[in-house]
Amino acid sequence: MWALLGIAGALSVLTGWLPREQAHEVAITRAGPVLAFLVAITVLAELADRAGVFEAAAGVCARTARGSTVRLFLLIAVLGTITTIGMSLDTTAVLLTPVVLTLTDRLGLRPLPFALLAVWLANTASLLLPVSNLTNLLAVRHLDLSATAFAGRMALPALAAVLVSVAYLGFLFRRDLATRYTLPAGRPAPDRWTFWVSAVACIALAPGVLLGAPPWAVAVPAAAVTGLVFAIRRRSELSLGLLPWRIVVFTEGLFLLVTAIARHGGTRVLADVIGQSTLGTAATAAAVSNAVNNLPAYLAVETAVPDGRTTQLLGALLGTNSGPLILLWGSLATLLWRERCRARGVQVSAWTFAKVGLGGVPLVIVASWAALLVTS
Repeated sequence: MWALLGIAGALSVLTGWLPREQAHEVAITRAGPVLAFLVAITVLAELADRAGVFEAAAGVCARTARGSTVRLFLLIAVLGTITTIGMSLDTTAVLLTPVVLTLTDRLGLRPLPFALLAVWLANTASLLLPVSNLTNLLAVRHLDLSATAFAGRMALPALAAVLVSVAYLGFLFRRDLATRYTLPAGRPAPDRWTFWVSAVACIALAPGVLLGAPPWAVAVPAAAVTGLVFAIRRRSELSLGLLPWRIVVFTEGLFLLVTAIARHGGTRVLADVIGQSTLGTAATAAAVSNAVNNLPAYLAVETAVPDGRTTQLLGALLGTNSGPLILLWGSLATLLWRERCRARGVQVSAWTFAKVGLGGVPLVIVASWAALLVTS
């Protein structure tokens, strides 16, 4: 998939379907800062995982819950929300998911409720900060909003999306959560230096962005400092495999291809569908996200929303962030999440995933839309 998109994006430029000037604007000016953040946050998150940060956080949740599965469910929800907000949805999907599944196996709990909780919060909790989702980074740059202004507009919708997600999944799996567990002995972090430096670097991301620094300018130094400590303490853990080059090619290809399609009539079609309705924009963005993936869905819908209609464009984020939870290819994070589940022996069928999504996604979209109207 990533290779095909990369080739398709390159061909759209080489054939002249997308003019070179516009391609440069899209691939460098718009995508450059987004991809710099993506690479840095991926490296930082992977190193933090190897340092034992996520495992330690999950262990704290298990001890704090004191044997209550429902309390553990709620604490993991808090951890997943914080991870998504501060380190992006892909971090929650890729790194927190296997840690949580390993924890449920150690505690003898059914993994499905916790697996679905992780992927739902990876998506629905990604509305608050620019760093939480690549679509947010694109929207912030397009709307010329500061991180604090963006967070001010999206705080209530994000809260609504998270609360509805947790309540919905908790209700669906109420029987699984009405149990207790015995906590096994904890395990120490592999190395204190790499653990604490990684933990501090992760914690510093959100405050740095809220203070006004560009997300890439916070993530790159954090990843560099963490990498330096690993080079000193655990050099064997560093490799080129840490760099997410497939995702970079995937993202660049999407930027170029979707821009070309929008230029040749795609914008007109979407504009006719969404009109001037914020709820209609959110619903359309959710539908397109499930059909083709949320990143191209946002790029396409953005071109169809007239300039100056900030609330309507933020409504598109409700659909692209919280909506792609019906079909498994709705977001890259969901695809990565399913791979991690399979690696841990947890099989979630497309039908099971879709059934849960069909019941909950409309609730999340409507609740977050109503909350967005309050902030407009």
